[in-house]
Amino acid sequence: MKIVFMGTPDFAVASLDALVKADFDIVAVITAPDKPAGRGQKLNESAVKKYAVEHNIPVLQPEKLKNPEFLEQLKSFDADLQVVVAFRMLPEVVWNMPKKGTINLHGSLLPQYRGAAPINHAIINGEKESGVTTFFLTHEIDTGDIIQSSTTQIADDETAGELHDKLMQIGAELLVKTVKAIKEDNYQEQPQPQSEVLKHAPKIFKEDCKIDWNQPAQQVYNLVRGLSPYPTAFTFLNDKTLKVFKAELESKEPGIAAGGFLTDGKTYLKFAAKDGFIKLIDIQYEGKKRMLIEDFLRGMRL
Repeated sequence: MKIVFMGTPDFAVASLDALVKADFDIVAVITAPDKPAGRGQKLNESAVKKYAVEHNIPVLQPEKLKNPEFLEQLKSFDADLQVVVAFRMLPEVVWNMPKKGTINLHGSLLPQYRGAAPINHAIINGEKESGVTTFFLTHEIDTGDIIQSSTTQIADDETAGELHDKLMQIGAELLVKTVKAIKEDNYQEQPQPQSEVLKHAPKIFKEDCKIDWNQPAQQVYNLVRGLSPYPTAFTFLNDKTLKVFKAELESKEPGIAAGGFLTDGKTYLKFAAKDGFIKLIDIQYEGKKRMLIEDFLRGMRL
């Protein structure tokens, strides 16, 4: 069974690697074009491209997925199945091309958390469990028939980065299992269950990352966890941006106004939320490198 793999970041590399190690025939990889990055604006290759080049897998990097030249190249691989992990939205002419269709690995338990940032939103909303789902692509994003899924628990202090790494491995295992089932024609796809309450996972913008200290402390804590390490929750201190990568929750009445802070100038800095404190652990102050709070306080007078 010939497979075309589509993906871009590290999350997708784990799945591609698992398919290669399971001896599936990956005939080509489709990934994002190289982009200039850093001070020197040096062209940066995607994680998936780097892996494909190392393993001598042909790589295509189309700017536009409806480009006739790209479509001809894609067709020439005569793939039986296309596998999509952390890529962009595909036009029907692409996802409808292979005989066995196109499947996607999504970082949530569908139908919940359809969208671009399921891992972040699950933690921001205080979920206790998450998972991954494989499904067939169709017109509406993340709505196709489910093939298989796998569930995992979310710890009370788990960050989006930690859940990302966990789901990356679970997802790779599930994808191999799903592709084997499709190859053997031993699966039963199920329409996504209808739910009255759907939780969405849209792309996160900078304004979504600003901490509102008038919210309950648990909600602020979940926001910090759900945006760590990227794109990172932030607040302001002395009119400068203060990013918060890690914090602790103190559930006791603050006794000061929301947004105010307490510090001993040496070991702790904690901000008051509506009904408790958020004690900062790992931060980055505007114009400085990321550091632990003790190091920050050592060189900062508050």
